[in-house]
Amino acid sequence: MVLPEILPEDVDACESMQKEELEVLESIYPEFVSSRNVDKIIKLEIPIELGATKSVAILEPPPASPTTLGVQGKKPSLQSISLSTLPPLLLHIVLPTSYPMHSPPEIASIRATHLWVPNIERLPAVLVDMWQAGEPLLFNWIEYIRSGDFLQKMDLLSTANSDIILLPHPAPRIIAPLLTEYDLASQSDQFAQNSYPCSVCLTSLKGSKCLQLVCKHIFCRSCLEDFWKMCIEEGDVTRVGCPDPECVKKGNEAGEEEVARVVTEAELQRWKWLKEKRNLERGVSYYALCFLPASNKVWETQPLCIAPWRYAKRQSRNLATPRGKQAGAGSDSARNADSPSVPSAGEHGTVHWLNYEDLALEYLNAEEGSPERARLERRFGRVNIRRLVATYQEEKANLEWLKSSTMVCPGCQCRVEKNMGCNHMTCWKCSQHFCYRCGVKLNPAQPYTHFSQPGQPCFNKLFDVIDVGEEEWEPMEFGDV
Repeated sequence: MVLPEILPEDVDACESMQKEELEVLESIYPEFVSSRNVDKIIKLEIPIELGATKSVAILEPPPASPTTLGVQGKKPSLQSISLSTLPPLLLHIVLPTSYPMHSPPEIASIRATHLWVPNIERLPAVLVDMWQAGEPLLFNWIEYIRSGDFLQKMDLLSTANSDIILLPHPAPRIIAPLLTEYDLASQSDQFAQNSYPCSVCLTSLKGSKCLQLVCKHIFCRSCLEDFWKMCIEEGDVTRVGCPDPECVKKGNEAGEEEVARVVTEAELQRWKWLKEKRNLERGVSYYALCFLPASNKVWETQPLCIAPWRYAKRQSRNLATPRGKQAGAGSDSARNADSPSVPSAGEHGTVHWLNYEDLALEYLNAEEGSPERARLERRFGRVNIRRLVATYQEEKANLEWLKSSTMVCPGCQCRVEKNMGCNHMTCWKCSQHFCYRCGVKLNPAQPYTHFSQPGQPCFNKLFDVIDVGEEEWEPMEFGDV
């Protein structure tokens, strides 16, 4: 670049403005700016802070000549991730003696960490075009890059949705983990530097001594450790979760990674065992079955460890594979189940999921001694099929009793049984006030208004009238009056 001829007084003015601008930048962005007086090179390391989490689609660009690369007909690889920060851009800048009055800064080099910005050689021209004579420019450059505004100028935003970032890259599977790792590390560093109040002990602590749960609530590690350890020791894994009242009402439980960051390894293993035991005792909706060769010509279905390999609790029944459809031992349905993992296909072959209710009903609907029952007993084993039917009948009776003798808490869905007293109930788990007759939430300040509204089903029914037979009356003896 040919520098214009400037007057000596302009040189002094430019030098003074440069010095002042650099001091301001170092005070505002101490972690972004570094300079060396020897060669007068300014180094900028500017991370991209997107603010809200945005979707990033990393797409492998199509080859210019598919036949020569041997990938003709191959679909381009695509990786979709969600990020709130992107790796920094590194700029080496030289300030001419005539900056900022007569010439812009010179960008000696520019690169992106992990080389995630395509066609980055276009960016220096975009930055230089922002210069206006007599105006400092470095602050605008930093903000322009830090906020991610340059992405639009580089054609890296989707035209249909500006919240989607499009990154062409020759190796999406390699760059995606690097970007995700940087984003997590950046969030962790920022979280550790700030202070957060703990709603349990009512103290404010640094993020390094706190833990943010998936629900975004933050508590100090000491409070979570004391609470979760007590619950695990007492066997109450349902309460190992967020202590926030709203999350308690929703029944939000902590994940394995969260628990592992708070308790010891022995306590983590006990928590996993208790959770597995609870899920098995809640009731079974699906059994895993494998096909094993009974001979060289005949294939028979053998039950696959029915007790240990129960599939999912009743609430998660929609996660299972539809009846009759095969699911490999690494399928999404197997991984998403809240239960023990499925045996590997190498041990048991192809895994089949069967709805045990349908199987039990099919057996019960067939007549005793019928060919249909005999076929099911041959296929699954007489002992296994009868044990499964007994389990189904027991669970059905339990559900009928729960429906007739208990009421669901409208706050946390926990079932409550009343053995005496009025119909104004307070849930033991979430402290929700509700009516035991109809299950409606009650105002804690005025819970009895519900029973004093004429025309309503629960009007004047705070207490249930119980008919007592003559055989339940006991004579009472009184002394002489």
